[in-house]
Amino acid sequence: MLPRLGPEGRTSIRAYGRDFDRRDTRPRIGIVVADVGLSATQTEEAIRRLPPAVALALSPYAARPGQAAERARERGMETLISIPMEPAGYPLNDPGDRALLTGRPMAENLDLLDWVLSRSQGYVGAIGAIGGMRGERFAALPETIGPVQDVLFRRGLLYLDPRPGAAAPARAWGRGIDVILDEPAGTRGEIERRLAELEQIARDRGAALGLAGAATPVLVERLAAWAATLDQRGLVLAPVSAMIRRPEATTPDTPAQRPAAP
Repeated sequence: MLPRLGPEGRTSIRAYGRDFDRRDTRPRIGIVVADVGLSATQTEEAIRRLPPAVALALSPYAARPGQAAERARERGMETLISIPMEPAGYPLNDPGDRALLTGRPMAENLDLLDWVLSRSQGYVGAIGAIGGMRGERFAALPETIGPVQDVLFRRGLLYLDPRPGAAAPARAWGRGIDVILDEPAGTRGEIERRLAELEQIARDRGAALGLAGAATPVLVERLAAWAATLDQRGLVLAPVSAMIRRPEATTPDTPAQRPAAP
């Protein structure tokens, strides 16, 4: 089963996006936690303890990503599917046997993309982050990442680029990540420093998006404590569907569907 547009062009972004008051003028912060589903214990703790506005990115290599997605949706959390793509340092850095690679024919890459998208249902979009890798080589080439974004757009899905500083997706609804929260070290102090950096970006630009590579116990504990005090500091935790941007370009045969306004 693959995502597709619903009646009158209804997208997965609109159908599965979390409600958010878009009239709220406070600086917005979005958080994505990746590699969800690989560890049953970490997945359960993340779903139980993290605020519902935090998005979870499901690993397609998880044994039962659909079950994790269902439990997350019961809490009102948005989910994404992670697309394994060729990273920097490949093949030493190995994104798995179902990864999209620059050396594969594009038709084969798109078949692999269909496999990834079929691993779960009810998600709002995709992100190119898996196992601490962020698909740098694949995403750097317009001739490889462009067709992937076209597919996501036609299927009503958003795309988050996990490379900090990368431009917003040109051919899909989405945006780029601003800060990696658990690198270079996922310690308590480092996570707190990264969260402070994320807050400053949100104040300067109006919105900021952070990514955590895994739902480790220290990451979940720090995020839950930080989010509990966000409101009193004049900021708001927003779902990723409330932070996306319109694509700059689409292919001629792409329908002009429109999800909920970013």
